[in-house]
Amino acid sequence: MSLILPDLTAILDLAANQAAALVADLRAAAAGRVTKDGRLDRAALDREQHIAHGLAWAAAYAETLRQTAAWARALAADGRLGEAEALPAQLLAYEYLSQLAGGLPMNQGEMFRPAEAGVSAARLSPAIERLAPAASPAAKARIVELMADARGRPSLEASGLDETLEAIRDQFAAFAAERVTPHAHGWHLKDQLIPLSLLQEMGELGVFGLTAPEDWGGSGLGKVAMCVVTEALSRGYIGVGSLGTRSEIATELLLAHGTDDQKARFLPGVVSGATIPTAVFTEPEAGSDLGSLRTRAVRDGDVWRVTGAKTWITHAARADLMTLLVRTDPNLKDHRGLSMFLAEKPRGTDADPFPAPGMGGGEIGVIGYRGMKEYEIAFDGFEAAHANLLGGQSGQGFAQLMATFESARIQTAARAIGVGQNALDLALDYALQRRQFGAPLAAFPRVANKLAMMAAELLGARRLAWFAAAEKDLGRRCDLEAGMAKLTAARIAWAAADNAVQIHGGTGFAVEQPVSRVLADARILNIFEGAGEIQAQVIARRLLEGAN
Repeated sequence: MSLILPDLTAILDLAANQAAALVADLRAAAAGRVTKDGRLDRAALDREQHIAHGLAWAAAYAETLRQTAAWARALAADGRLGEAEALPAQLLAYEYLSQLAGGLPMNQGEMFRPAEAGVSAARLSPAIERLAPAASPAAKARIVELMADARGRPSLEASGLDETLEAIRDQFAAFAAERVTPHAHGWHLKDQLIPLSLLQEMGELGVFGLTAPEDWGGSGLGKVAMCVVTEALSRGYIGVGSLGTRSEIATELLLAHGTDDQKARFLPGVVSGATIPTAVFTEPEAGSDLGSLRTRAVRDGDVWRVTGAKTWITHAARADLMTLLVRTDPNLKDHRGLSMFLAEKPRGTDADPFPAPGMGGGEIGVIGYRGMKEYEIAFDGFEAAHANLLGGQSGQGFAQLMATFESARIQTAARAIGVGQNALDLALDYALQRRQFGAPLAAFPRVANKLAMMAAELLGARRLAWFAAAEKDLGRRCDLEAGMAKLTAARIAWAAADNAVQIHGGTGFAVEQPVSRVLADARILNIFEGAGEIQAQVIARRLLEGAN
């Protein structure tokens, strides 16, 4: 007897449409609370964060269901919608509709229910009832069986990628399995920098110039390729999967805003991996509020002298180039006074991490996301060349940086999916090998429930991230989709890692177990590149602007 629901693609379409209709109701209800005279009231939006953020999460769920339904429909048209695709997709639809109706977890301690906004979720009941068999113990057990048969593959289901991207995916999955996974936990436990020899290999494979034009030595691919490679590398170790992040930011800044001279001087090194960039934006008192940055730069002939403090700077000591956001107009106290520099610095060592004059700092110890190290930096008269003012224009730094956020959030979603897949890999292997009461752990329903839901959520997260990336590749605005992808993938990665530790039991709490590292690594994903709360606020604001 088939466990695939009859007319599955039609049911998935129904689930997506009903979720979208619920979001429309929520949007109207939220707009009534936070708009005045047809305009968004920012103070009201802050007061109504619970409702507004619930709307953001609901919209992200609805878009995930829409993309999953579209993917399943395309596979069905090609005759490739089998059990490995259908069972997780229908489980995802059932669970997400059920959560939309009864309680959506914005995090472990905050649930959102449509009734809190005065909206009925009764419209979802028929679709939930039709999807209910998808959540049966038999269906979940079958998903686990299929995963056991597919161990070692990039993922359980058919990807829907073209042949070129499938080949890239396989290449980097093999690279991560051979060159990253065997060493990742040792690097983490010893808190070591990822070896420069590995960065060189990655440069030769084109990781740092993946999306750069061929004219600049890049591969000329796109953001979907970036997702595929980032996920594969992050599945081995998030530190390795994140090595390209700052290169991607620097490349995008240069291509969009750099002068011809700046492109010629910096792009070849960044794209090849010979130049290691770092992003120097965050300050101790600013966090997500970049408009309030205080680090200042004062013009002194052909240089600008930088004074101030930055924090949470990844890979800072070993970097050669800083994309440095500073205040160049002290009379403007908001984002209009900010400028971006391509500030060069000598590569540091363990003994002397910041040898440049006017620059000092130290390492910030962290529980996870190691391999590049985090630093705080103090500037006291540090010289940044005027020729390295991005685009030769002051006061444009905030706008220049904002233009990179879509790509950064898409890539962070891909990193989260890789971490979540790593958690699922470890949990599945342990659940199949570990026997209790005469049976493998995977045979017990509560364990199978966890494994199956990990697979279902990762399937949906992949669909949403790749959709956002495809929109970016088409040159369309995708800040909403990118934000949704990052918001949901970060929670999914944390849930997968937490459940993987639970499946390991006491063994998973031991530091020598890789799953403990994955738990620590997963925790940062809901904080950097826009904390979950900030991300939900941004999504809500976009949804509600012009809602009336």
